[in-house]
Amino acid sequence: MTPAPPDDARIALIAETYRLLGDPTRLRVLLACLDGPLAVGAIAERTGASQPLVSHHLRLLHGARLVRRHKQQRHVLYEAADAHIRDMLHDMIEHAGETGD
Repeated sequence: MTPAPPDDARIALIAETYRLLGDPTRLRVLLACLDGPLAVGAIAERTGASQPLVSHHLRLLHGARLVRRHKQQRHVLYEAADAHIRDMLHDMIEHAGETGD
C-alpha cells in the first residue's frame, strides 16, 4: 500500500532538508557525523574545513534536526540525529555509485 502524499508543510520541510544538503561542505560535515559522536575539531579534521565553518554548518544541521548534540565534560559532540538520516545518506551514497541507463 502506497502512503498518502505528504502535505504542503512536510513537502516544504523535505525541500529545505535537501537544500541544506546541497552544500558540499555541509554534506561532508553530516557524513562525518555518521561515524558517531565527534567534536567540532575532529569533524574539521575529517572534512578539511575550518572549525568556525564546521560550527556554522553544525548549527544549521542541528536546526534542521539532522544532527544532535550532547555534552561530554567540556566538549560538545555531534552525531547524525537518527537512523533515518543515516539510512537516507547511505542509500544516496549507494545510489550515486550505481551505473545505470
